[in-house]
Amino acid sequence: MIELATQYGRYGYRRVTELLRRRGWRVNHKRIERLWRREGLKVPQKHPKRRRLWLNDGSCVRLRPAHKDHVWSYDFVQARTHDGRAFRMLTLMDEYSRECLAIDVARRLRSEDVLERLCDLFVRRGVPAAIRSDNGPEFTAKAVRGWLNRVGVKTLFIEPGSPWENGYIESFNGKLRDELLDGEVFDTLLEAKVLIERWRMDYNTHRPHSALGYSPPAPESIAPCWPASATLQLANKELIEVQETLT
Repeated sequence: MIELATQYGRYGYRRVTELLRRRGWRVNHKRIERLWRREGLKVPQKHPKRRRLWLNDGSCVRLRPAHKDHVWSYDFVQARTHDGRAFRMLTLMDEYSRECLAIDVARRLRSEDVLERLCDLFVRRGVPAAIRSDNGPEFTAKAVRGWLNRVGVKTLFIEPGSPWENGYIESFNGKLRDELLDGEVFDTLLEAKVLIERWRMDYNTHRPHSALGYSPPAPESIAPCWPASATLQLANKELIEVQETLT
């Protein structure tokens, strides 16, 4: 338990319980909670209850995702490398499965980059029924809206100043910042790309998700066995090359 709590410093006892079960331990979450408290580990506080949203066509309640690739959502996240230079991340997820479809990392990301990423995903995964986003200029650009309209994708824009209406991607961005961005120093943009992609793969194939019964969004049945997947090995190899370059 302590080993897992050390490896995944922002996981609570429920996720650690699920990871222990995957390793063959036959324990329930109540016992782990007692041991968690006895060892002085942090127990996440319960979040206050919130009212449901009943207005606005783009809200999480008025258009709930009904199946995989029904509703996607995307947003931008900003961070900095060690030299103080900012970089942006385009995060995109499937609201039904909670799978992170992509995280693009660059110093600058424009509407053309959004179109390029969407085109690639549409070819590989198919076209969703709708995409939810805020009213950022990269998402409301005429080129983006016109192209989505031509391929038959409905655009759902939340009310300005109401990020909770895009709750799925906002929750994901919070996990990304809490579990990775706030705990890492990125010396270069390349290092940031490798570490962020490695975290995305871990999130999709290994991280227990409470809304999915503590199963990962894209379990190992559609990917090689964790952690020896070829993709992960490639990411680790790239990270080693980055570290060797820095030293």
